[in-house]
Amino acid sequence: MAILTHRRAKELLDRVRTVDTVVVGDLMLDRYISGVVERVSPEAPVPIVRVEDHQDAVGGAGNVAANISNLGGKCSVVGCLGDDAEGQILYSALQRQGVDVSGIVTTPSRPTTVKTRVMAGHQQMVRFDCEDDSELDVSVATQLVKGLQTLATDTDVIVIEDYDKGVLSRYVIDAAMRASSEHCIPSVVDPKRRNFFSFSGATVFKPNAKELGDALGACIYPDDPLWMKQTREHLSCSCLLLTLGPEGMALDVEGGGHDRLFGASRTVYDVSGAGDTVTAVVATVMAAGGSPVEAAYIANHAAAVGVTKSGVATVSPEEILEHIEAKSHTNPTENK
Repeated sequence: MAILTHRRAKELLDRVRTVDTVVVGDLMLDRYISGVVERVSPEAPVPIVRVEDHQDAVGGAGNVAANISNLGGKCSVVGCLGDDAEGQILYSALQRQGVDVSGIVTTPSRPTTVKTRVMAGHQQMVRFDCEDDSELDVSVATQLVKGLQTLATDTDVIVIEDYDKGVLSRYVIDAAMRASSEHCIPSVVDPKRRNFFSFSGATVFKPNAKELGDALGACIYPDDPLWMKQTREHLSCSCLLLTLGPEGMALDVEGGGHDRLFGASRTVYDVSGAGDTVTAVVATVMAAGGSPVEAAYIANHAAAVGVTKSGVATVSPEEILEHIEAKSHTNPTENK
């Protein structure tokens, strides 16, 4: 893998402050109910969680937008929220993060997607999902596309964040890909199963190992440069960035070859939202002038910081640079 110096990483992260981004996709509220377990219910063989706290966090495409904002970039989000209390909580949270919410459409007949996790200590006991994941009706999709087209005229990169919650219909996907092409700006796609093969022409296609294996219906071989190249060509993207959890990432770039980035964290506290952090960093660093390899390298360190935090969390440029510096001391050849 090409070597990236700490100085170059800082230069690129400083440039991120000049980047304008549009994120289109599924917005959701991540809700955490935490407490302690001291006994089993007499009604059924299940633990009783005595609730001590609850917290709400921005999730899905909103978490990508929050990460971009925390990196110092400008971000507008295009998506849907229900006309409900949870939608208002999410809307306000995005505003507090400095995210432009002009592209959000309120849908009275469709609830805000909410993922509620019940935690006891560091252990997740159960998760409840409240959602309508059917495809958007045409009238709502048309409103989203109009907002996207307006925002795309003055942006540096389009991020398409799919969680299979229905917002990214083929109509919305096609509009986002067309905007990327017409305005000659990169597109970074984080796909899910429903429309996995609908992003032909993407600049960066970023599935995780399970998503890619399930979509192909076959084993994956991230350490095989030929397999990575053939898979990238099959997906019709310029860069295939395959995330591998604690094993790091594999990258294949058209005309640039194969790179394997190994996991940069020894402490994994919570993987929630790590993929969103990677997407945000890759999109903004490439828009700031970084190469795909440089963007992936910095994103790998950002993910290593993110997984040490509880729940969906954002990562700052300072934390990324500190991690790069620390790794350079434990692996002196990494940043020379």
